[in-house]
Amino acid sequence: MPDSVWLIALKSLDDDARAIKLGEVAELELAEGQQDFAGDPLRMMLVALEEDSRVPYVVDSGGKAVGVLTLQRGAASLAGWADDGSVWLLRGFLIDRTHQGHGLGTQAAAAAVREAAKLTARLGGGEAGVVLSVNVRNPAGVAAYRKAGFEDRGQYLGGDAGPQRTMYCAF
Repeated sequence: MPDSVWLIALKSLDDDARAIKLGEVAELELAEGQQDFAGDPLRMMLVALEEDSRVPYVVDSGGKAVGVLTLQRGAASLAGWADDGSVWLLRGFLIDRTHQGHGLGTQAAAAAVREAAKLTARLGGGEAGVVLSVNVRNPAGVAAYRKAGFEDRGQYLGGDAGPQRTMYCAF
């Protein structure tokens, strides 16, 4: 059984706790070839902290950062979704290379959907689920998202890294 994951909202932490978690994020490593799909984890978190529409999370397991993800409101078309207001966009999602293959990505993706539902309830809005795009050259990512309850909604050709699959999960 894989370890449990927790999503820690960086914007909810005080300055000291945020600095500690960002230090852990800086140590995350991408797997071979993953740089084609994912950006620098620390940079992604720092950018997300500055934008009101983004909610950055550290994926934590065993008390240590093992990944990152961001939920973004009003940006779903970046994943090939028809409109920006009906769903949250899951973006910048990655698990450290040393923790891949243990089910943590699947758990974190499912937790992101639960978090998006809580955000919608707290902030108001019409979002009914979460959408993401995953590169077709990332079959492990596609499989993890499917296990987390995401459905394939078709091909998206707008990604910088080549063809993507648009995937959706309702809450």
